[in-house]
Amino acid sequence: MSDTETDSVRERFRSLLDQANNRLVAGGVIAVLLILPVALNTFWTRIAVGALMWIGLAQSWNMIGGYAGYLDFGHGAYFGIGAFATAITMTTYELPFIVGLAVAAAVCATISLGVGIPTLRLKGAYFAIATWAFAESMHELALILDITGGTFGMSLPTGADAIIIPFPGPPTEMFFYYVMLALAVGTTILAYVLFERSEFGFRVKAVRDNEDAAQSLGINAERIKRQVYVLSCSIAGLFGGANAFYITFIHPNDVLDALITDQMIIMALLGGLGTIAGPIVGGLAIFMLDRMSSLFLGTSTLYLSMIGLLIMLTVLFAPSGIIGVLRGEVGITDVKDNVSELADKFNFTR
Repeated sequence: MSDTETDSVRERFRSLLDQANNRLVAGGVIAVLLILPVALNTFWTRIAVGALMWIGLAQSWNMIGGYAGYLDFGHGAYFGIGAFATAITMTTYELPFIVGLAVAAAVCATISLGVGIPTLRLKGAYFAIATWAFAESMHELALILDITGGTFGMSLPTGADAIIIPFPGPPTEMFFYYVMLALAVGTTILAYVLFERSEFGFRVKAVRDNEDAAQSLGINAERIKRQVYVLSCSIAGLFGGANAFYITFIHPNDVLDALITDQMIIMALLGGLGTIAGPIVGGLAIFMLDRMSSLFLGTSTLYLSMIGLLIMLTVLFAPSGIIGVLRGEVGITDVKDNVSELADKFNFTR
């Protein structure tokens, strides 16, 4: 066997070993997450439910914002649409929660397809403004429609008969933990398979990096962008529906708040755009910072200041996020260069 063939075999072996290690770590993490509620009290289980929801939401935004490269400022609208679709299904039509989730995904997919066809032809700030305007219109519409409860909001049923799957008694914190865990893990696995291990993911990245070049190679850029947009929005709708049943009361000012989109973007940006681990790390970091500042400091003002500082530092010194730093993509030399460039711009050296 030649040296070239030997090196090829070694590289192949290393690749297989890395994949086995990654699967082992992922399996261990999932196993821990499955038994975690047993070791937690109600308060910390509630914290875990919120963390899982935001990780999944950040992952859904990362699909269109990170992998497809479209800055979506209206993504939170689908969280609210999913919440109201589930609530209407369960209250008006008296159908169980699992049916409400399916309706939420279907409604969000239909609306996002209609919105995506014209808006995805726009680029940059134009797309961002268009999606922001859509989200604001959904908020105002929900405030005046009778079916959404208008300014009074909607209450959801809380009894055991609202769940179609077998579960002892009415829904508890543990029930919602496993619902959010299934959605968050399912979203992460789906994102990994689609965007990191399939031809579809390579096509999405090609369109993001150079749409004209991708089209010259026979890739239907418009269809690819619509598929990613519909997928990401449908997932946001699922989390919105699950959250609606969890909190049992929803209002347009809460589930259609623009801050929901802002937080998704911040989480994905801080963790690392266009990566699988980025939304997980960023989502967990931002959510826990929020909860812990409220718990120990009793205020959210300091939390907002810390978030602003983190994002400023990330944009200036680590554009690839926390994951980029952990991977070594941003070294001390890069930081020094960025500091020097910033100092020159503001004449700090004079």
